[in-house]
Amino acid sequence: MSIEIGTSVMEFIAAQQLGHPQAKGRLTLVLANILAGCQFIHRQVNNAGLAGVLGATGGINVQGEEVQKLDVLARNTLVNHLIPCEGVAAISTEEDEGIILSTTPGNYLTVLDPLDGSSNIDVNVSVGTIFSILPCPQFDRKVQPQDFLQPGKNQIAAGYVIYGSGTMLVMTLGNGVHGFTLDTGSGLFLLSHPNIRFPRPSKYYSVNEGNRHSWDPVILRLIFELSRDRSARYIGSLVADFHRNLLAGGVFLYPPDSKSPKGKLRCLSELSTMAMIAEQAGGRSSNGRESTLNHMPTALHERAPFYVGPPDDIALIEARLAEMYQG
Repeated sequence: MSIEIGTSVMEFIAAQQLGHPQAKGRLTLVLANILAGCQFIHRQVNNAGLAGVLGATGGINVQGEEVQKLDVLARNTLVNHLIPCEGVAAISTEEDEGIILSTTPGNYLTVLDPLDGSSNIDVNVSVGTIFSILPCPQFDRKVQPQDFLQPGKNQIAAGYVIYGSGTMLVMTLGNGVHGFTLDTGSGLFLLSHPNIRFPRPSKYYSVNEGNRHSWDPVILRLIFELSRDRSARYIGSLVADFHRNLLAGGVFLYPPDSKSPKGKLRCLSELSTMAMIAEQAGGRSSNGRESTLNHMPTALHERAPFYVGPPDDIALIEARLAEMYQG
């Protein structure tokens, strides 16, 4: 599909949906509500230092992590936009232990990480909103948590909004990856980065090397091998690290360690989204054993190792990790 620079995201989505008449405009409506919420979050992030929304609330979320004030604001903003939205059957967020039912019938499930990297907001580091849309498998009964337990390959749409020097939406509807920059004058997300593809060869590797004392020796050797012809770049915000690698060329790794033997990042609210974007942009993703998109989660907040980047890098990583898993 050929689209012009400056096309609004809603025009783009509407054109894409013409090929899916069964959607009846509801997908456009769901995405419009997500993006309206993200525009509000954008304004709050930009004014956080003046609006008194920096810092922690003093609470702990279902993940056992300290809750930031902006976590709560972002979560409430998106949920309030989606609960009454026609087309949304239920919502799952990183901040909620269970699911949230909408007030209208719908054929879509939405999964959200309302503010990824929020612990960095106090020091003005880029943060982001991650979202995923899944089909609702049942229409004749109340949605159950297990309805969300679908492999990433089932996603209808996946994307993130990064709040940085500019605010940018990166999204796929299963037909390539496109980037839309928020024009603060008009309030519209406008196409700025059409048909994004992972640059090759990769220039960077991104991993938290502070965890090296907790890694398996195979992981240590793998990171050393990657560092021979790549520079290290690591921010500590999944959206920011992934975004840089997607545009500049790099591979992201979050391997298991002795503190998090099953991995740290969440399958549904983080990994499935990034995996779909990566593979639609000519990259690959893996949990070390299989494609992240093929993995069937067994719990809403299940975690897993994550490796994502150009295909050659992921093939190398899987080959090296085979030694660890076989041993």
